[in-house]
Amino acid sequence: MKQPWQTAWPERISYGLSDAADNLVFQMMTTYLLFFYTDVYGLSASAAAILFIVARLADVVESLIIGIMIDHTHSRFGKSRPFFLWYALPYVIFAILTFVTPNFGDTGKLIWAYVTYLGLGFFYTAVNLPITSILPTMSQNEQELTLLGVIRQFFGSSVQIIVAVFTLPLVAFFGHGNQQHGFLLTIILFGIISLALIWNTFFRVHERFSQPEAAHQPLKDVWQMLKKNQPWFIISVVILLYWLTTAIKNQTTIYYFKYLQHSEKLVPLVNGFTFAALIGVVLIVSAAKHIGKKKTMLTGIGIATGGQLILAIGALTNQLPVIFAGTFINSIGNGLIIGLVSIMIADTIRYGMTMGIQAEGILASTDDFGVNVGLGLGGLITAGLFHLSGYVANQSQNAATQHMITLNYAWLPLGLYLVMFIVLLFYNEEKLLKTVNNSDH
Repeated sequence: MKQPWQTAWPERISYGLSDAADNLVFQMMTTYLLFFYTDVYGLSASAAAILFIVARLADVVESLIIGIMIDHTHSRFGKSRPFFLWYALPYVIFAILTFVTPNFGDTGKLIWAYVTYLGLGFFYTAVNLPITSILPTMSQNEQELTLLGVIRQFFGSSVQIIVAVFTLPLVAFFGHGNQQHGFLLTIILFGIISLALIWNTFFRVHERFSQPEAAHQPLKDVWQMLKKNQPWFIISVVILLYWLTTAIKNQTTIYYFKYLQHSEKLVPLVNGFTFAALIGVVLIVSAAKHIGKKKTMLTGIGIATGGQLILAIGALTNQLPVIFAGTFINSIGNGLIIGLVSIMIADTIRYGMTMGIQAEGILASTDDFGVNVGLGLGGLITAGLFHLSGYVANQSQNAATQHMITLNYAWLPLGLYLVMFIVLLFYNEEKLLKTVNNSDH
């Protein structure tokens, strides 16, 4: 018998598919867009680096704007839910335009890249941030919120793996040797599916537990709550570090196999091992129930660190089986980490409500803030180091560039995982849950 705090399975699945929809485009951005810009579109590494950091700085502001918009939205559909309806189509349109290669000169192509990528960043935030902000309004039960978060990440991670593995084969299939056409037709396919899934979320997911009387709080009151919400701040830093790590590693993968292993065809194979992230995701419900969410995420970071160390040894010794094994183990840990992000943000939103402030939009914006800053810094670091080392697209790379590629693929992520672990140690889960549970009663 379904309890009052439980959601029905069609709604649970639809909520999970919202993240799948966004990841069809997002994974293309994080894994292949830098390569597309440098090796297909024709931008220099330095121009791509500047574009990435400008776009991410803009997205930081946009995350706060969208968060405030959610907090001040009142409609018969709720606060977060209408954003799926309003912004899905513009999101898909800009995703497609980002992978168009116009017949312009260098300046015209650079302007086109700025307009389309900045637009894509804004609309991505507009359809992604509500996935996090709507979660604590779907149920007030911790077990149900954890289940919803796990379902979301299971579908999100599944699509990330699908995109990582099948993008290059689809580009080859659609392009027949022309990567410009191949990337464009691939993103059109992904975009159509994404649009259908986002609109499905709007029609099937509902907000049930909100506090209308807590709406429209002055920003100064929200700011005072944020200063007291230490768990939110710590999770924000962890999210930023995770996406910085992910951006540096994912963007470099194709360069590593193209220029150091001399085979782009290995990219789908190595990305296939990231399916192990699903193992981490499905372990979350049981692990969080027995040892808590903080220890579960710390365990995930530990596993990811161990896997990354194995990968680094494989890169150092040029042993592909070792690299594949490290990728597999690292991905299990990543599944535990990223699967808990939206769940723990929902906890910080509920913690904020104990202070009389309902600001799920602004608090949830930390997820997109971390994604945007992490991706921006990751793109800047990767493209910037490539530029400094003398990277030249589609040519044999010099020793300095090969060293930078290995540094980005293997060693920088390893150090960032260690920093992530240390930061999370300061997260006081016991105090947070005690406060929230006492408030509920």
